[in-house]
Amino acid sequence: MTMKWLRIAIVAVVAGCAFPAAARKAVSCGGAAMLGGAQLNCSHVDPGAPPQFCGFSWALHLSTGDQKVVEGSFLLPPGATNVQVYQGSGFDRAMSDPIVICRGTK
Repeated sequence: MTMKWLRIAIVAVVAGCAFPAAARKAVSCGGAAMLGGAQLNCSHVDPGAPPQFCGFSWALHLSTGDQKVVEGSFLLPPGATNVQVYQGSGFDRAMSDPIVICRGTK
């Protein structure tokens, strides 16, 4: 029975069913939390792409020992660089990388 599932898995991988579709990214973001503050900056990196409507979520560690998830959304026009989309204080480190999901607007 195990060989049957192994064969199915191998066929799925070979057929390409196990690989996600790749799309060109229009937005690049980076964030850091240290020394009591947190900041998330983003840039629109594809001049041919339309404005991008984005949402973010980021788990941060407070100086008091608690955890806080910050969320927000923003619109990034083509050509925008190093736009500050979030800034907060009271954080000593990030609990996760910021999660940013964008889609083009027309």
